[in-house]
Amino acid sequence: MVAVPGSIGLGAPSSLTADAPDLFTTVNVVASVHGPVTTVQPDPGARSNGTLDHGSILLEPSLRTEPPQARPDAAQPEAKAESVSRNPWRTDREISWYGPGLIGHGTACGKTLTRTLLGVAHRSLPCGTLVTFRSHGVTLTVPVVDRGPYVSGRIFDLTVGACRILKHCYTGSIQYRMGRAQ
Repeated sequence: MVAVPGSIGLGAPSSLTADAPDLFTTVNVVASVHGPVTTVQPDPGARSNGTLDHGSILLEPSLRTEPPQARPDAAQPEAKAESVSRNPWRTDREISWYGPGLIGHGTACGKTLTRTLLGVAHRSLPCGTLVTFRSHGVTLTVPVVDRGPYVSGRIFDLTVGACRILKHCYTGSIQYRMGRAQ
C-alpha cells in the first residue's frame, strides 16, 4: 500500500507543484503468502502455485522457458431455453410524447395526427414497425407512424393517444420491445 499526502475528494484539482521528497519514507515489505491465493487451478508453467517465500523468483512473462499450460475447462451450467429471450424488454429512460400544436398535421408515414392516433415516432425504423410498450400495468403495441424524436438522446416519442393509454404523458422511463407482446 502506498500513501500519498494531499487532499482527497472531488472538490480540489491536483496541485501542479512537486511534492517534497521528505514527505515519503522508504518501506520494506516482508511478507510470506502460504496456500492458494487464486480461485483457479495453479499453472505450474507460470509458477503461480500460490506460495511466495524469500527464495522465490519472479520472472517476466517474456523470459519464460516453459510452454504455457492450457487452462482446464470450467464446469458451467447449461442455460435453460425459457430463460433466454431473443426479444428482451429494454428500458428507455427518456421517452416522451408529442401532439399538442401538431394535431391535424400529417405524419412522415402518411397518417394524420389526431388525439386518438396510436403510434410512436422513431428516427429510422420503417413505417409500420410494431413496438410494444409497458407502463403502469398496461401493455400496448403500436406501429411507427412518424419520424422523431428531435431531442438528442431520446429513442421514441409516443403519440397523444398512446401516452394516454399507457398513462405516460410525461418524459421518463418506460419499457419496450420490438414487435408484439409475447
